[in-house]
This record gives sequence, structure tokens and C-alpha cells, in this order.
Amino acid sequence: MVKAFRLVGSLSFVLGLFTAIFVGIPWAVFAENDPAVPWWLRAAVLAVLGGLLLVLLTVALEQGKFKKPGEAPRKASADSKVLLLNSDAVPGKTIGEILGLVQGHTVHAIWLGNDLSAIMRLIIGGELTEYTEMMGQAREVAVDRMLANAEELGADAIINVRYMTTGVVGTASELLVYGTAVKLAA
Repeated sequence: MVKAFRLVGSLSFVLGLFTAIFVGIPWAVFAENDPAVPWWLRAAVLAVLGGLLLVLLTVALEQGKFKKPGEAPRKASADSKVLLLNSDAVPGKTIGEILGLVQGHTVHAIWLGNDLSAIMRLIIGGELTEYTEMMGQAREVAVDRMLANAEELGADAIINVRYMTTGVVGTASELLVYGTAVKLAA
């Protein structure tokens, strides 16, 4: 339901912006002597603003800004018994069965205000703590998702754990963690 509202808001924003820029600006150039703003241009501006508001509200809802206090997403890593190793063996144990590839994935971005302060740090130097925190949160989310995937398979360990990260758009980064889920021999 929230995704449907976000889609409506996105479409409203894009169509309104397209109309305001590609129809409204040429109209203003050709009708510069007519000060009255036509209804369709007003509607386009309202569509841009309304669409933007709808998208912002749905994103806030998805991020849990309006969740009940005490509700928290399930975190597999806090109570998980699955071992994580970046080697191809578990010291002192024998791998009984290979269950297959497990992975966790997320795309994270930071708030524009943090992005601006990070840009200032680029000028004066120092650690970009805003991005460090963002990537730390992304790693936690991705590992939790990978552990949940491994737990569903009944894994005892995940070997050959690897991380990959790429930039997506602007300052948003994609983080993928993957490994091989295994059952240890008794």
C-alpha cells in the first residue's frame, strides 16, 4: 500500500515537473504580456509539491518514523549461533554439507544535511564520519539479512564471507555481503 502511494507521488512529481518545465517555460516566453497564470500551470506546480510531499511521507513511513515505541526490526546477528568466517574452513571442525550461497544486500544514503557537512570535511580534511556511520549501518543490515538467509537453511556457519560495495547515485552506496552456508559435521 505504501509503495503504491509512493508510486503515485513519484508519477505526480515527474509529470508536474515535466509540464512546468517543458510546457510552462515556453508558455511564459510566448505569453510574456499575459500576467495571468493558467490553471494547468498551477496544477502542474501543485502536482510537483503534492507528489514530493507524498513521496516524503511514504519514505518516512517505510523507515518506521511512525512506528509504535518498542518495535524493532528483527536482528539476526544479536542472537545468531551461525559462525561467520572469511576462510574456507572452520578451524577444528569438519564441513558436513554445503548448503549454498547466502547473501545480504542493502542500499544506504545519508540525509542531505549530513552530506553537506561531509562535503565541508572534504575541504578541511579529516574522517568523513557521516559516511563511516552510513556504511557501518549498511554493513549491519546486510549481515543481518545474510544471517537470516543462512538460518532459514539451517546453517551452522558461513565461510568465505566477502563484502562488495558500489556507488549507486549521488552519495548512496550499495553494500552486498555473501558467503557459503555450511552444516558442520557432528
